[in-house]
Amino acid sequence: MMLRIASMAGVSIAIAAVAGCISTAAPGEAPGDTPAETARLRVVHASPDAPGVDICANGAVAFSDAAYPSATDYATVDEGSYQIRVVPAGSGCDDGGVINATLTLPPDTDTTVVAVNTLDAIEPLVLEDDNSAPAMGMAKVRFVHASPDAPTVDITLTDGTTLFDDVSFKEVGNYIEVGPGTVDLQVRDQTGTAVVLTLEDVTLEAGSVYTVYEIGLLVGEPELDALITVDNG
Repeated sequence: MMLRIASMAGVSIAIAAVAGCISTAAPGEAPGDTPAETARLRVVHASPDAPGVDICANGAVAFSDAAYPSATDYATVDEGSYQIRVVPAGSGCDDGGVINATLTLPPDTDTTVVAVNTLDAIEPLVLEDDNSAPAMGMAKVRFVHASPDAPTVDITLTDGTTLFDDVSFKEVGNYIEVGPGTVDLQVRDQTGTAVVLTLEDVTLEAGSVYTVYEIGLLVGEPELDALITVDNG
C-alpha cells in the first residue's frame, strides 16, 4: 500500500477563467466597481478507472489535467451558481462529459467536489469543508469513503481505538480533533475485526486540517489506497 499525500503536481488551475464566470457588479456599474464575495473550490479525482479530466465551470476550464488519484488546490471564485462539467482532458467544455451538475457556492465557504465511483457510474460527491483552525495544540481530521467496492468501514488506531465508525461508500466521517504526532491508522470492516488497509506513518501537525480519502478498489486494480490532503495549508 502506498500512502499518497495530495499535491498540485500536474494539475493546472485556470483561476481567472473561473472567477470571471459570474459578474457581481450591480446594474449600471462597471464590472469590478463592487467587490465580489468569494468562495473557494477544489476537485479530487477519486474515480479509479477514469482517465485524466478537465473540470469546466460555466463553460470555461477551471482545472485541467487532473489524473487519478489527485487533489487540486483551492481556487478562489465568485460566489454563485456554477454548471460543473467533468470532461476527458483536452476535449473542451462543449464535450458532453462524464459529470454534469449544478453547484451553488455560498460566500465565504470552502467546497470540495470529489469524482467518485467507476467510470460507468461516475458521479460528484460534494463536500462542505470546515477549514477553521482546531483547538490550540491539536490537529483536525475527517474521513471520506471513496472506494466503490469497499465495505462499510471503521477507522481505528492499531490498538483498536475507533476514530470513525461505520462509514459507507460516499459517506463522510465528521471532523474530529486529535493530538499531533505520527500514527498508524487501520481501515477495518464493519465488525471492527478484519483490517482491509493499513496507513503507516501518518503525520498530523498541530494547527492543520486533514482529509483522509479511502480510494481504489478492494478487488482489482488500482488497489485499495488512501489519499491525504492538507486542507488549510
